[in-house]
Amino acid sequence: MFGLMVRFTCKDEAAAAAFDDLAARTGEHIRANEPGTVIYATHRVDGQPLQRIFYELYRDAAAFETHESQEYVIDFLAERERYLSSTEVDRLDLVFAKGVRVEH
Repeated sequence: MFGLMVRFTCKDEAAAAAFDDLAARTGEHIRANEPGTVIYATHRVDGQPLQRIFYELYRDAAAFETHESQEYVIDFLAERERYLSSTEVDRLDLVFAKGVRVEH
């Protein structure tokens, strides 16, 4: 398994709304077209109205590369910049999860 935790901080409330719309549209494509994407969850952060956290879990690094090469993901990566003041990315190595089989 290969995972990411990404914290986005939006510029302002209008940017946060536009970012949420962009993420939702992109998420529909991911759900429909990426069997190697195990989890792609977007979260608002309680008490931090401009922050969003994405938790992403892929079957393996190849599934992540497939995800990154999709036109809708490339478009998301380009468009998101107009809404954000910062992005923090952590790459994750899954050790244990309920509902997900982990093979080492």
